[in-house]
Amino acid sequence: MLEISQIRLPYGSGTDGIARQIRKILRLKDGKDLPFRIRKHSIDARRHPDILDVYTVNVDLCDENLERKIADKNRTRNVRFVKPAVYSFPAGCGAYMGKRPRPVVVGFGPAGIFAALALSSAGLRPIVLERGEAMEDRIRSVQGFWEGGGLNTRSNVQFGEGGAGTFSDGKLTTGVRDPSGRNAFVLDTFIEAGAPPEIAFEQYPHIGTDRLRSVVVNLRERLISGGGEIRFLSEMTDIETDASGITGVRVACGPGRENCFLETDTVILACGHSARDTFRMLKDRGIVMTEKSFAVGFRVTHPQEMIDERHYGRALREGGGIKFPASSYKLTHQASSGRGVYSFCMCPGGYIVNASSEEGRLAVNGMSDYGRDSGRANSAIVLTVGPETFGDGGVFQGLRFQEELEAKAYSAGAGKIPVESYEGFEESVLCGRPAESSPIDEHERERLCIKGAAAYAPLHGLFPADMNRDFIEAMREFDARYPGFAGRDAYLAGVESRTSSPVRIVRGENCMSTVSGLYPCGEGAGYAGGIMSASIDGLKVAEEVVKRYND
Repeated sequence: MLEISQIRLPYGSGTDGIARQIRKILRLKDGKDLPFRIRKHSIDARRHPDILDVYTVNVDLCDENLERKIADKNRTRNVRFVKPAVYSFPAGCGAYMGKRPRPVVVGFGPAGIFAALALSSAGLRPIVLERGEAMEDRIRSVQGFWEGGGLNTRSNVQFGEGGAGTFSDGKLTTGVRDPSGRNAFVLDTFIEAGAPPEIAFEQYPHIGTDRLRSVVVNLRERLISGGGEIRFLSEMTDIETDASGITGVRVACGPGRENCFLETDTVILACGHSARDTFRMLKDRGIVMTEKSFAVGFRVTHPQEMIDERHYGRALREGGGIKFPASSYKLTHQASSGRGVYSFCMCPGGYIVNASSEEGRLAVNGMSDYGRDSGRANSAIVLTVGPETFGDGGVFQGLRFQEELEAKAYSAGAGKIPVESYEGFEESVLCGRPAESSPIDEHERERLCIKGAAAYAPLHGLFPADMNRDFIEAMREFDARYPGFAGRDAYLAGVESRTSSPVRIVRGENCMSTVSGLYPCGEGAGYAGGIMSASIDGLKVAEEVVKRYND
């Protein structure tokens, strides 16, 4: 197969334009069948108004010798011969079932989903425990909370079918370089379950909250049809061990939270980074874990047209009706203190949401639907924190720092999302003028694209003074790159505290923890940082489980 990179065409040229360019590069005559597949696509808007589509494509001429010859002749034209990796899961081991108890997967977020699917394909009929509700019920619980109802601490934006990613942008970007083909396998699996096909090649692929929900349900049905089982409203509350390792788990089952025991010698722990009670239980049981640096900050929202203007410029104003996709940004700054400040989980045309999961504590997140058409852009602008910030008080000091921030945010907004204009925040920090609190009505929430009750409230008291200064320094730098970024239509919402897990559960090269049969997995365990990397880690851990069954 041939791979041709850096095919640069005027924006909107489409597949016909790609085919013509391929024929030109390979010197192929018109009329010859030309099967090709787009592997990567990005938009180059650096020299607007000339906006370009940039493609990498695979061309299959069904003749390997011919393809190698063509590649040798065209090395300077970004043409090379490739053999794409095809992911192959370890051989099945269903014959062992009945001789050993079924493996248990704790959590049905991305890591848990792909671990369970992999075990199911190997014939191991996993049992999945998910503390939250099934998708349909979970959506009702979250919507009810956003509309002023009570918080369901078992099923919310953090917990429930699909994990925290269910109420997000569904971004599938990753820095993982995996030569085994797991990346492509995960994307293809999402597409088979109903995700938009372009996630296979877009530079910044996303599914969107609205579409991701049905995708997750389809993956659930695939798991069940393969012999797996999922039990909702089933929270693992304890583990039991003996000298050989894991012997079973204690579970609070169903709406009544009856105490159940589930025998197993294999547990994949994919509980997500908000399962603070699980972390504490594991420490009490002697599971080795370490503290981990993470990042905290505010959600910052702007008009989407401001971000688009920076990207597309004259092309946006003079495009003659051409519709460009909502644009995103990725910003980094090293403050004079040495602290890193950067944008995280940028949601074009999205919403700020109340992502709380505990009474008396408040956290926010961002999400976008597939269309990214809310009219406002938001991202977390976060600051790195470690023991130098939250103290060296043991493995849970970072976790406690998160909890303290969320309690302050809850107090600042009296239980509602605290919101402040950036200009007001800067004035409060630099001039010592505290902002006044006032409610935000429904019209204003819609204008700012906020899901959940919100109130104007001072935010300068959430972080230590040095972090506030670093945040302002970074915002001013970002404003130089995006005029208006620190302007009058920039608003902050607090607090963005759950960017990643504050702990890492130690595991060996075989992905097993210090207790035999316990496999920490995904973002909550400290080995992933998003939907894609968590899904890939779920596959890796499942592979190790199958190897153990086959030994």
